Amino acid sequence: MPVLRPIILLMLSMLLVACQSAPQPGYEKLPDVVARQDGIQQKILELLPEYERPAARREAAWLAHTAVAGGAAIARYNDPILAGWFNNRTVNTRHHWRHRGLCWHYQHDLYRELRRRPLRYFRLGCCVRDAGTGSEHHTVYITSHHDKWPKAVLFEVWRYAGRTHLIEDWQDDDWQDNPRMAHNLSRIYPEGHKLPLEHWALVRRSTRYNDYVYSHSREARDTPQWLYMQEQMKQGLKRRGGKPVDY
Repeated sequence: MPVLRPIILLMLSMLLVACQSAPQPGYEKLPDVVARQDGIQQKILELLPEYERPAARREAAWLAHTAVAGGAAIARYNDPILAGWFNNRTVNTRHHWRHRGLCWHYQHDLYRELRRRPLRYFRLGCCVRDAGTGSEHHTVYITSHHDKWPKAVLFEVWRYAGRTHLIEDWQDDDWQDNPRMAHNLSRIYPEGHKLPLEHWALVRRSTRYNDYVYSHSREARDTPQWLYMQEQMKQGLKRRGGKPVDY
């Protein structure tokens, strides 16, 4: 038994790391992931009255697929060490070992992906939990074109390193709508945009903690992270033959 214990601990550690690394290409085709995507599609459709659901099915299917496949692609690009708060330390540390990986990075990136086509039956929004506490959690939600917050479906991408789930029973927590963020992101990412997967809404202006500016602003130009983003977009487009995404 003493000999087996280190082996068991090693196997558990490897399993933990594997579960928290980004999903591999083709992840969205796995049977359990397809089933989860179908469940997300159904939850999105349930935001609408029954008479509209047949006509909105294709739009709901695209939203569910993009949330799942796009979430995985976002995580592969962000390349998390581990999901959640541990990975945040690698981004927020003074040495900035990682460019990306905060929950609001995932929020901005998922919003970007879900704006790649105009929506007729649904509307995107941004929301935040525990605002102003220093432990905020940010994500994207969907509501119907008839309704507004809080009748919504909330996505969770950051916590599971790109494995998109819905946030269940979120009404029990301190979630708030964040229309200002949605407005700002909608200006950067108009419906039908062609910006590549490597585009960021905000870039770090300096090494100071949380010193970010919008990437299209004058303050962002020629900062190290803005230049890095430009190079990443160039390489990504070249690798994909000019396509903005690879999923």
